Amino acid sequence: MKQGNFLLAAIGLLSVVLIYLVFCVVPPAEGLGNYVRIAFFHIPVAWVSVLAFLMSAGWGAGYLRRQDMRFDALSAASAKLGLIFVVLATVSGAIFSKLTWGAYWNWDPRQTTIFVLLLIYGAYLTLRAAMPEPKRRARVTAVYSLFSFLTVPFLVFIIPRLYFSLHPSPVINGSGTIAMDPVMLMTLMAGLLDATLIYAWLVQKSVSGKDKEALA
Repeated sequence: MKQGNFLLAAIGLLSVVLIYLVFCVVPPAEGLGNYVRIAFFHIPVAWVSVLAFLMSAGWGAGYLRRQDMRFDALSAASAKLGLIFVVLATVSGAIFSKLTWGAYWNWDPRQTTIFVLLLIYGAYLTLRAAMPEPKRRARVTAVYSLFSFLTVPFLVFIIPRLYFSLHPSPVINGSGTIAMDPVMLMTLMAGLLDATLIYAWLVQKSVSGKDKEALA
């Protein structure tokens, strides 16, 4: 079995298991009830967006070192996927916000910082689209991706914790302790793994598609 097919089969199996766990096994959470089930989608896609931006910066650095256009293709594909996953995190977060706080958007610190992140990486894609010359585009956007990722830890992990937020912390455990229900923890780990594998498959598929176009 080819690597891509094996990865896709693993994603399919894990996704089925995850759906069963989320809707049939995970108990309602204290203070959140069944709304907690949204977290098993929201947290993994948010995690993958950070991973995707990290990998985009890493592959951007790889291009600057080696001047290999494959690194540029990987960096661009990862940044695009990161933006898609941020949009998914924003939408799922807005749904959770509506169900728990009564409004889809209220400029909570986490919502505000994720909006800034959308602007930063939306500008990355705009920059790529505005530069037709491949090598110059690769060089400029590689530098942009490196500097852009410097903002990610602040926007995702630091700034939202400096101000009062309606966002529950932690989401899955209303007690405020580090301990987590074992079933919820297992389900969350499965969700994180599934989302990561989906990201890896999409990057692989995107770049292999570009390789075929180059050979055509």
